[in-house]
Amino acid sequence: MIIAMANDHAGTQMKEEIKAYLISQGYEVKDFGTYDDKSCDLSDFVYPAALAVARGECDRGIFCDGVGYGSALIANKINGCYAAVCQDPLCAKLAREHTDSNILCLGAKIIGGLMAMEVVKTWLTTSPLMEEKYRRRVQKVCEINDKHCVPVK
Repeated sequence: MIIAMANDHAGTQMKEEIKAYLISQGYEVKDFGTYDDKSCDLSDFVYPAALAVARGECDRGIFCDGVGYGSALIANKINGCYAAVCQDPLCAKLAREHTDSNILCLGAKIIGGLMAMEVVKTWLTTSPLMEEKYRRRVQKVCEINDKHCVPVK
């Protein structure tokens, strides 16, 4: 599985810790930056990473910023990106089971490294529920996406 990673200055340390874990577990990581803690604009890094997920160049994305919501707001503007902000393993489990999210957004100012790692592990290893009601709900979200979001070229 190929994971796109992106962050702003607030998420650099968290991203690097998660990236090292992913690589140690055999995941391929495409790091879209930033690579230090100098102030920067989140969209410069999350936007190309989200496009890579939408185009199928990466299977999923994990984005780290101060709170997580900035990354989610950017990613969810891209057709085919379904980003969820998760602050604990239960949220991560539900974000995969109920919504089949393909991008995980984490807030480095909100949760610590140990919690972030448990969120990542849970999110990566949880599959969507296949019951009809969940498939139907996910399909409705996909239809809304397709109706209102411009396809990625």
